[in-house]
Amino acid sequence: MLRVVVPIVILVVFVYGLVDLIRTDKRLTRGISKTAWIFVQILLPVVGAILWFLIGRPRATDTAPVAYSHPVAPDDDPDFLRNLEIRRRNQAEADRLKRLKDQLDAKERKLDAGNGDASRPESAGDAREPGDAGTQGTDEVK
Repeated sequence: MLRVVVPIVILVVFVYGLVDLIRTDKRLTRGISKTAWIFVQILLPVVGAILWFLIGRPRATDTAPVAYSHPVAPDDDPDFLRNLEIRRRNQAEADRLKRLKDQLDAKERKLDAGNGDASRPESAGDAREPGDAGTQGTDEVK
C-alpha cells in the first residue's frame, strides 16, 4: 500500500505546484523568473514544488502592480469621448447657424433686388457706380 500512496502523493504535489505556478502572474513570482521556476519544478519535482510554495509563490498580501491608471486608447477614455461629442454638437450648431445666415442673406438680397427695380426709376443722369456714396456695394466686378 505504501508503494502506491507515496508515488500518488508525489504526483499530486508536483501537479498542484506546477498548475499553481502556471496560473500565477509572472510579475508576482518571487526569487527567480517564472520560466526558471517551471524548469526547477520539472527537473526536481518534489523539491521544486516545495521550494515554490516556500520561496517563489506570492503571498496573499502581494498584489499585481497597476501598469496604467488611465485608459490606453482614446476611444476607451470617457472624457475624450464626451469632448468628442461636445465638439460634434458645437460643429453641427455652427453649420446650422451658417446655413440659416446664408438663407437670411439670400432672402435679403432677393428682397432688395425686387424693391430696388420697382421703386426707383433709373434716368440717364442718376446712374451711379457701385463705389459711389449712397449705394450698397457688392463684391461683383464689372
